Amino acid sequence: MQNTTLRHAARVDAGLVSIVGAAALGLTLVFFAGFANVTHDVAHDSRHAIAFPCH
Repeated sequence: MQNTTLRHAARVDAGLVSIVGAAALGLTLVFFAGFANVTHDVAHDSRHAIAFPCH
């Protein structure tokens, strides 16, 4: 009986880790997509500041 309970607990833990990991990945992607324009602008201005052609 104890072995079955441990396997069930491990399955629940693995499922929870998967859900939390997927949520973290999704939030990270949304965060970076939201700031992609800011990141591009900073890189673009930096290239112009050092006279590096960027387009």
